Amino acid sequence: MNKKETIAKIKEEAQEFFVGASGCHDWTHVERVRALALHIGKKEQADLFVLELAAFLHDIGRKEEMKCKGRLCHAEEGAKIARKILEKYGMEESQIENIIHCIETHRWRKNNQPETLEAKIIFDADKLDSIGAIGIARDFLFAGGAGSNCLYTGNEKKLAKLNKDHSYTNEDSALLEYEIKLKYVKNKIATKEGKRIAQERHLYMKEFFARFEQEIKGII
Repeated sequence: MNKKETIAKIKEEAQEFFVGASGCHDWTHVERVRALALHIGKKEQADLFVLELAAFLHDIGRKEEMKCKGRLCHAEEGAKIARKILEKYGMEESQIENIIHCIETHRWRKNNQPETLEAKIIFDADKLDSIGAIGIARDFLFAGGAGSNCLYTGNEKKLAKLNKDHSYTNEDSALLEYEIKLKYVKNKIATKEGKRIAQERHLYMKEFFARFEQEIKGII
């Protein structure tokens, strides 16, 4: 089986894990991560075959994490599932290990750091999709699905200073997610092209949330 056929088959298998997935981590997220990863990968001269497969598989454990309200790490679970899928296609062991490493290290909250160029690119692509215009939309969508039943609480800046994990609680508003996590995403990006994209998306997002807070106060 050639690379094109392998990509098509694994894409088909990966899509099955996103049936009924939440809107902020559905197959459209995977497609955007793939597009970003390939764009950055071409600039960085990375292995595009590894990148494409890693992008398709990086979130296949996400649905299970959402079901158990975050008690399961989707990166670790996804890596286990991905290995079983990849081993069926007669790929080189080094490629399989690189793809698994990409999946294991793409998650924001884990200390496991990406070491290979491809893992750094998948990390960057996944994080870039959490900021900018798309990031803002996903932020509000995720907050509603994770348990927050309000647009904002008014306690976001205070809660952010406590440095606690409020994920999957009724305090996990989109504004709190911005204060705790999203405003710092640009500082985590590893690749040169990723940093360029991150800076542009960060400025757009920063302006949006600044205006959002002004409108809350009735200033604008």
